[in-house]
Amino acid sequence: MGIKSKEQNIVKRCLQGDQKAQRQLYQTYANKMFAVCLRYGSGRQDAEDILQEGFIKVFKNLERFQFKGSFEGWVRRIIVNSAIEHYRKNLKWKYTEDAQEVNIASKEIGVIQALNADDLMKLVQKLPVGYRTVFNLFVIEGYAHQEIAEMLDVSESTSKTQLFKARAALKVMIEQLEQQEQ
Repeated sequence: MGIKSKEQNIVKRCLQGDQKAQRQLYQTYANKMFAVCLRYGSGRQDAEDILQEGFIKVFKNLERFQFKGSFEGWVRRIIVNSAIEHYRKNLKWKYTEDAQEVNIASKEIGVIQALNADDLMKLVQKLPVGYRTVFNLFVIEGYAHQEIAEMLDVSESTSKTQLFKARAALKVMIEQLEQQEQ
């Protein structure tokens, strides 16, 4: 039985109310999705809340998945949207509006790219939540600034500004790490 067939079988059983299948679906994707939640949350508790909210939505909307794309990608999108809704609902962040177009110096990008993924994720966790969210949506998830602006109900320039500030803050953190290692 192929992966798609297994997924279809599990989803069908979940839709029939099979708790064993629901547990299996959760266990299959929970660790990967928790890693996504950690990128957006302020800590483990926040990430656990986002994960729980996200999986509730996954199970509520399971009948909408048509197996026309990746099931994992579909679940991931719900989890990311849950993270965004979580912060909107809890009003844990504010954006700094900046009408000027933001240009990111290639030097700053090079410094960030020099880190391995785990080190970078640890630094990203230290960013203020607004910076962290835009950084994750743009750099990790691949959304355009226009899409981010629509998702977060901010202007496109605010999205660009938050990304610029996130990268600048990361650059400072990286430079501090480099100084500590010398």
